Amino acid sequence: MTWHTGRLIDHVHLRARNYLATRYFYEKVLAVLGVRIEHAGEGWFQVDELFVDAADARTVPTHIHLAFQAQSRDMVDAFHQAALAAGGTDNGRPGERHYHPGYYGAFVLDPDGNNIEAVYHGPVRRSADSVRLDPG
Repeated sequence: MTWHTGRLIDHVHLRARNYLATRYFYEKVLAVLGVRIEHAGEGWFQVDELFVDAADARTVPTHIHLAFQAQSRDMVDAFHQAALAAGGTDNGRPGERHYHPGYYGAFVLDPDGNNIEAVYHGPVRRSADSVRLDPG
């Protein structure tokens, strides 16, 4: 069976109650995955399809499940350690899951309570490194 990913989601928008704590958390866990925050402004940052901004006092933080792709089991383990060190809460230690053969993941809650995962799907061949959008 062939699995296709990266075709359904255009972007995920999280609203952070404590923007500074949330940005610190994502800087640390994404760095372990080899990803840097390259687009940011006053009260917001964006990494690929993930957009995070500061919630005001009237806005409820977002609560979702968000899974990042890892390139190895070791990377999943390092993600979990970095997330806990950066203020995350354990929500599922690294290990194999029953979702499909080779699925290895770890779960944490970010500072706003979002369920954040790093997953390694086992050895796979990607059809493309990324989706490229060029203005018409």
